[in-house]
Amino acid sequence: MRQRSPMLFIFFTVLIDLLGIGIVIPVLPYYVKILESSGDPWLVVNRALIVGGLSAIYALMQFICAPWLGSLSDRYGRRPVLLISLLGTGIGYIIFGFSQNLFAISPWLMLGALFASRIIDGVTGANISTAQAYIADITTPENRAKGLGMIGAAFGLGFMLGPALGGVLSTYGLAVPVFVAATLSFINVTFGYFALPESLPVERRTTVVSSSNPFTRVAAVLQNNNIRTLLIGIVLLNLAFSGMQSNFAVYSDRRFGFAAIDNAFVFVAVGLMAVIMQGFLLRMLLPKFGEAKLAMVGMVIMALGFEGLAIAPTGFWLYPAIILLGAGSGMATPSLTSLISRRVDPSAQGATLGGSQALTSLTMVLGPLLAGVLSDFVHVTAPYHAGGLFVAVAAAVIIGVLLPLVRQAAQVAATPATSANETV
Repeated sequence: MRQRSPMLFIFFTVLIDLLGIGIVIPVLPYYVKILESSGDPWLVVNRALIVGGLSAIYALMQFICAPWLGSLSDRYGRRPVLLISLLGTGIGYIIFGFSQNLFAISPWLMLGALFASRIIDGVTGANISTAQAYIADITTPENRAKGLGMIGAAFGLGFMLGPALGGVLSTYGLAVPVFVAATLSFINVTFGYFALPESLPVERRTTVVSSSNPFTRVAAVLQNNNIRTLLIGIVLLNLAFSGMQSNFAVYSDRRFGFAAIDNAFVFVAVGLMAVIMQGFLLRMLLPKFGEAKLAMVGMVIMALGFEGLAIAPTGFWLYPAIILLGAGSGMATPSLTSLISRRVDPSAQGATLGGSQALTSLTMVLGPLLAGVLSDFVHVTAPYHAGGLFVAVAAAVIIGVLLPLVRQAAQVAATPATSANETV
């Protein structure tokens, strides 16, 4: 029982983090729509930019603070960092939920509260590395992959259920989803306070809090000539995808009048497609086609999905386009990550993949901002045409690197047959 309780707490901590992200996605643009109703000229014309800014500030706080929380847990222990971060997440949701009550005083006060809530949640929600460290502390090397796999399962489940939960609960009130997320956070804090033991003994703790600069990790990984081109491709893919994720609810509302629950179904569709692709289909396709081919095909499918979103004549056509996008992303992203890991020395795997993840996090700051600017100042469909262009450029760059590998693999596969024929 003692072993199961910490694992259960870690699972629900990660699940609540991802549920919270998913819950906010379909309702955030409608909070900003309240601001638009104020009639303030700046708020009226910059709705998509504000949504992008709220998404970007959350991602920026996570990008900056994740290494610090990990270092704090090395110095003071995992338990206090996990409990305080989860408490902060709940407080961030409470501020978010009550922000609309400030609209009557001033729309700018409401906007400030929304940004404050996303900053708090971004800082305190950057606890995934601490959760992973806790799993590493309490598992043996033989069982560690299983424990870390549980975190991956919480990731997928939270991202898939979050938007659906947010959309359904929003029918009872726009603030209901975030108050539910806050309640779950506080329940888990209470559970953890009584059931979560410390995993890091005092004698194994560091004496100082190291200053791990995430920008240093990004710069270091970009200096590797073997993977730089692949990393550029991943940056372009994630710029496009994070922009879509942030902007989609604004786009679907402006073009087709979608409500929060309609957007929830769309996000569930893309999440379900990604889970099916990465959890089942990819295992069957990889042995037959290899990572290089799947990466190239996945990027082509993603580009088609983005263009499908941009030219959809009715709301119905958003579904096949978003499913294409989810399938292409589920095919291309893990294949590219695997190819990167193959091109670096085994001793540098952790640092390289950590730097790649930091680079991906940085694109989640820039992508929403870019999508907001394009939507407000160019055209409502511009983020999706741009997304298709980014993916097409990424495909062209990466195909130039991967095509020789595909041809080389084909030649190697044909060599035994040729030798056999010559022997006969």
